Amino acid sequence: MPIDLAERWLSRILVALTLSAIYLYGYPSATIFYFIVDLLHVTIGIVFAILLFFCVVRLLPRETLLGLLGWLSLAAGALLGIVLIKIGTPLRLKPWLYAHIALCVLGALLLAISWLISKGWLGESIPRRGLGVAALTLLTMGVAAGTWWTREVAWKNANRISNPLMPPETMDSEGDGPQGKFFPSSAQTRHGGNIPSQYFMKSDACQRCHADIYKQWDSSMHHFSSFNNQWYRKSIEYMQEVAGARSSKWCAGCHDPALLYGGLFDAPIKQIVDLPEARAGLGCLMCHSIVEVKSTMGQGDFFLEYPKLHELAASENPLVRSLHDFVVRLNPEPHRRTFLKPFMRLDTAEFCSSCHKVHLDVPVNHYRWIRGFNEYDNWQASGVSGQGARAFYYPKSPMNCADCHMPQVPSNDDGNVDGLIHSHRFPGANTAVPTANQDQAQFEFAKKFLQDKQLSVDIFALSPAEKQTNVPVRSEMGRPELSTTFAVGEESDISLPKGPAGEIRPITAPIDRTDAAVRRGDDARVDVVVRTRKVGHFFPGGTVDAFDVWLELQATDEKGQVIFWSGKVEDDGQGPVEPGAHFYRSLQIDGHGNPINKRNAWATRSVVYVHLIPPGAADTAHYRLHIPDNAGDQITLHARLNYRKFSWFNTHFSFAGVEADKTGPGDLGRATTPDYDDRKWAFNGDTSKVSGSLKTIPNLPVTIIAEDTKTLRVLPRNAAVPQPKTASTKEDWTRWNDYGIGLFLQGDLKAAAAAFEKITQADPQNPDGWTNIGRVLVQEGDTAGARKVLEKSLVIDARLARTNFFYARALKEDGDYDGATTHLRTVLEQFPRDRVVRNELGRVLFLQKRYADAVKEFRQTLSIDPEDLQAHYNLMLCYNGLGDDAKANEHKTRYLRFKADESAQAITGPYRQTHPDDNNERQAIHEHVSVALAAAQTKKAIAARASAQSVNRERARSGGSR
Repeated sequence: MPIDLAERWLSRILVALTLSAIYLYGYPSATIFYFIVDLLHVTIGIVFAILLFFCVVRLLPRETLLGLLGWLSLAAGALLGIVLIKIGTPLRLKPWLYAHIALCVLGALLLAISWLISKGWLGESIPRRGLGVAALTLLTMGVAAGTWWTREVAWKNANRISNPLMPPETMDSEGDGPQGKFFPSSAQTRHGGNIPSQYFMKSDACQRCHADIYKQWDSSMHHFSSFNNQWYRKSIEYMQEVAGARSSKWCAGCHDPALLYGGLFDAPIKQIVDLPEARAGLGCLMCHSIVEVKSTMGQGDFFLEYPKLHELAASENPLVRSLHDFVVRLNPEPHRRTFLKPFMRLDTAEFCSSCHKVHLDVPVNHYRWIRGFNEYDNWQASGVSGQGARAFYYPKSPMNCADCHMPQVPSNDDGNVDGLIHSHRFPGANTAVPTANQDQAQFEFAKKFLQDKQLSVDIFALSPAEKQTNVPVRSEMGRPELSTTFAVGEESDISLPKGPAGEIRPITAPIDRTDAAVRRGDDARVDVVVRTRKVGHFFPGGTVDAFDVWLELQATDEKGQVIFWSGKVEDDGQGPVEPGAHFYRSLQIDGHGNPINKRNAWATRSVVYVHLIPPGAADTAHYRLHIPDNAGDQITLHARLNYRKFSWFNTHFSFAGVEADKTGPGDLGRATTPDYDDRKWAFNGDTSKVSGSLKTIPNLPVTIIAEDTKTLRVLPRNAAVPQPKTASTKEDWTRWNDYGIGLFLQGDLKAAAAAFEKITQADPQNPDGWTNIGRVLVQEGDTAGARKVLEKSLVIDARLARTNFFYARALKEDGDYDGATTHLRTVLEQFPRDRVVRNELGRVLFLQKRYADAVKEFRQTLSIDPEDLQAHYNLMLCYNGLGDDAKANEHKTRYLRFKADESAQAITGPYRQTHPDDNNERQAIHEHVSVALAAAQTKKAIAARASAQSVNRERARSGGSR
């Protein structure tokens, strides 16, 4: 080929490569057109490389120095391009892709400059040529920068999660509404129709490139989210039996994608439970096909999109499948953009909130709006997220869901970054499903996660167990106004009533620092502190009506006598937990006062109590210990925080629950409505067809999350009364702080202040002691005292956000609105997404009649949580002040929707009368006593029981059952 003709063809091909490269880099998309351009770029690139290889020797002598450098740069870029065709451009090889781009851009720029100079278009003088070269270089850089901005910045900005400022007035306005295919789930598809079920069942196609991730997912709870999980299966079968099939779509939006989005969920699940679609779980293509999260209101509030090119990846034709895999390895960006949206990494917690936060309303519960489980809001408002100003502790660095539940693990999978991927085992607390599946590896993984210092237990204080006094104490928890079955933490500021409460007790603490002693014949109160350390949400989280999570305390003497036991498990560790234990759960009841224990949250009509521990906080449990006359000279206290994924009743109901004394097949009679279920249950049903490997009722293991042991000296009955003694050192300040936090959250304000006082004695330069005393005094209404101690904290750290908040609150109560505003703005400079601080500033502005400014603050709150009760209430007042009745009524409607039904508490009265242990647990400040113990109960007997329990646990892990 003549060299002039070859050079012309090389130039034309170079122009085509440049234009296609700009498109491929700047506008990646999983479309047929992009697919064709990608292959075209490769094809003409190969042609260019071959033609250049054969012509370069003849080209170089004809060129100027710039042209010579240009062709050499292009030759290097072409050679690297050929290599990339072979090895692909996954993340770990991305630097080579950019090297290919840089060499080609440089070569094209140098050739363009050389060509323009040869044509005389850049002038003859050196200054003019210099300006021309600079202009051309700037143009190239501008095109490159614009293309990069389109690829990176514009793409990320267009794929973030933001909240609407006005939530729907009713559930009928959520998702596609009552006429929608998936309602009452809020989930929607982009095209408004079904998605083929097979799409959600092709996770095995992903393992061709992501083998480690697929293997992790295969054992994960996401995989067992559907009817391959017997606990979930039974709950839906029961829900459909009592409340109908349509309402169960509320669950299916996040649990059963292959059934729901494939249009199969209209049939009762008992008819389709054996279909492969019913056992697909949450596959890769469920989460990774979410293209938009509409809000953080949860409930499956997202859009799904079906990518048509997926049919190439899942094709049974090996040629088509190989071509797809080749293009993906060559240029993974369209694939990554299809299945890994920016919000999945940048707004991880908000993404997770779409399924890990729920509410129920009339289409589901035939009652009204009520909050279900909610992992997002308490995380967002806590110190763990880095967004909560009022937290008791600030972490060294903020953490989101993936930091704990998708930790980085080594892998060579495509998509790894520096040899690491995010684990798709999704480590969590589910030890039940691995037991039923006989999956030892997943069980050990969950157990290790639970025991990884997530919480701590500290047997901390001892005091005389005095009789009831007339000192005012909190008889019951301060009830949050939000209608919820979950706890309300730092996302609200109305969980405690105001006013002085509690009493200062003569304590001995810490027990291990003070040589604590008790006297035979006396009663003593033992205080045990449970602290959340690595938990980013309430503990426990999730479906808190279904777990067995409790604090166990046992006391034995050196003679082997068991003298106290609270939290004992019946039937030698295999049965229910004794009802007087200190539980961490939500105890709900239906319209007839029956406990919600069948995962039937839709039947909840009232809450007896919610007892959870906020992130970065503590709970203080109290035990009344009687020291018998025959006690030895030393008592050993052993406290354990125990976890059983599902309660004994729920497991037995799920695997073998049948109605006892049923009058006729299919006849529910009047014993059951969506409001209540008065039936009795027997656990002798057929287990041969249950989901999972075990075809019997599993004996779920009890995992000890944390434990502590302390010893007490025992004095003779006629000895002098042991005197209270405390030791406060800098090293123990967090122990005193945790003790005080637990007391404070119970409303035992006097005792909490006394505990915080110990911090100031040990280290007057620690601002947290003063701040927490101020926090107590503000709660008591002693604003003068609060200001005094908070000012001491501000002297130490003038910008400490939590101190500024409580100081502002004290100023507001005293009428110093300008001062309060100044301190609140100091807080918001550091924590702009703290809803309570926003609401507090809005309230101050409202009190100053600056209604328009107040509206801005409350709207900021709604941008964080559109369902914030206080924001809607105050916006109603602000718009009334502004004379805007329409907007005031809009917010009034939302306020009334989310507000609790106070009358529902009347349902708890009869229940509490017949369940004294639950009534005791309902009280904010309460004590636990021992179960009845046989006189001959000794350590030897305990050891025998423990051995039997250990054997039972091993049987459960290896496939045994009870």
